[in-house]
Amino acid sequence: MTGSEQQGKTILEAVGVFNDVRSLQAAIDDLQEHGFMQQELSVLAGDKAIEEKLGHIYQRVEEAEDDPEAPRKVFVPLENIGDAEGALLGTPLYIAATSATAITVASGGTILAAIFAAAAAGAVGAAIGSILAGLVAKNYADEIQEHLDHGGFLLWVNLRTPELAEKAREIMGRHSAHDVHMHKIPLAG
Repeated sequence: MTGSEQQGKTILEAVGVFNDVRSLQAAIDDLQEHGFMQQELSVLAGDKAIEEKLGHIYQRVEEAEDDPEAPRKVFVPLENIGDAEGALLGTPLYIAATSATAITVASGGTILAAIFAAAAAGAVGAAIGSILAGLVAKNYADEIQEHLDHGGFLLWVNLRTPELAEKAREIMGRHSAHDVHMHKIPLAG
């Protein structure tokens, strides 16, 4: 489709506000269980991304609900953050411990020396991993707090067909969304 063909085209969306991240996650899970695809669901980006794109931050989440310029992103569930923290903690520990063991054995060290080297290096690797995991958790917590400070979490649901509007509205309402409504936004070209 060329730019001139796209001009005037719109996308129908459902939008709602959630007061807590657990309700948002439950609604997203429920929507996906009822046929909505992950790429059809988006949430408001964090303050930094909003300010970079728009030059300002929304004071209230309601200001962004119907703004087609509002920066969006895919929602990252809490369990994925836990997975990332585990990987960031375990990977440096594993690399440091196995490297120290290999170096000790290759240089003619005893098994006991290799065990001590692995334990010492593993502790250093775990400490580095712990710092990295802590940064991920802090960034996630900070973004959650930003959304709460601005009045909640926005969820947009791209509706492939108008018939999906009522299903999206019902699911979002079941999970405590408020100000659920439909709007049309211009198709990005």
